[in-house]
Amino acid sequence: MELGEADQGRVAVEGLVKHFGSVKAVDGVSLAAESGEFLALLGPSGSGKSTILMCIAGFETPDAGRITISDRDVTSVLPQRRNLGMVFQRYTLFPHMSVLDNIAFPLKMRGVGRAEREAQAREALATVRLADYGARMPAQLSGGQQQRVALARAIVYRPPVLLMDEPLSALDKALREEMQLEIKHLQRELGVTVVFVTHDQTEALTMADRIAVLDHGRLCQVGTPRELYEAPRDPFVARFIGETNMIDGRAAADAAVGSRVGIRLVGDTVVEATAMAPLTRDAAVVIAVRPERLVVSADSGGPVSGRVREAIYAGVATTYVLELATGATLRMRSATGANALDLPADGAVSLSWAAEDARAFAAEGA
Repeated sequence: MELGEADQGRVAVEGLVKHFGSVKAVDGVSLAAESGEFLALLGPSGSGKSTILMCIAGFETPDAGRITISDRDVTSVLPQRRNLGMVFQRYTLFPHMSVLDNIAFPLKMRGVGRAEREAQAREALATVRLADYGARMPAQLSGGQQQRVALARAIVYRPPVLLMDEPLSALDKALREEMQLEIKHLQRELGVTVVFVTHDQTEALTMADRIAVLDHGRLCQVGTPRELYEAPRDPFVARFIGETNMIDGRAAADAAVGSRVGIRLVGDTVVEATAMAPLTRDAAVVIAVRPERLVVSADSGGPVSGRVREAIYAGVATTYVLELATGATLRMRSATGANALDLPADGAVSLSWAAEDARAFAAEGA
């Protein structure tokens, strides 16, 4: 049966489970990267993201679940028969081979003739902007150039899917940011599906069409970068994606998902937030508010009062560390410029926020 264009390069895992001894590394995960999509698997160490990638690649065998690539069940298929490209954190270039021979090596293993594999290797080199580097040896290249060669080697046989396991983590900040944009541009140019593992939130937000957030082997949420940042459905996602203030309180009334609800803080101050889970009156909750969504004025007459404990200037923005009357510490971020907020050190302030900018979750263990 011939596949439609929409099926080529689609990667899906269904009910994936993987144990290492008594540890459940992946706990019933189901997700898909659509054809031509850049999907990031994001989470802290031990979240299961690399294990999922290794199962897709065929280097790990799941204990349960199903893996399909281009609508073909590959759960029990050998890695070399899955038609995938792979790029790892370590470049694993052959030190005794030239750059061109390194790139052509996968074609040689596939029985491609010398002239054709050299032509394809040169084309791949040009694609990663290293057209004149074919005769060099890996030791003569910088870290960024070696990573480009590894990328060229992964795409030289034109796989529909490219798997990348933290490929930029060994690079310095400036080079890492440059490579993020290059890889994204290349992915769009080639139309290849990318499944990209990272623990770096900024990297995922910068590069991915969608992000799957994982924690302790479970899938917390899948969405676009904007959806995850603006509308986290899980307290872990709210904390892990970007910077977030977490404020403890209790629901002042019953609330359905998506409705406005009053939250009683310590000291009986009531503020409003949007319920992200069904809440019952007096249930323990935690409110998530981004630093840039706090509204602060230099007085103590608002519903929530506090004092400025520290101002951290970082060029494009100043972050104020605020201590509330309840003892909680929050961060508020203000852009610098002509209309920049200028709060006095140790000055009294009042805080507020729009209900749609504050998300109320049931407290963990509640």
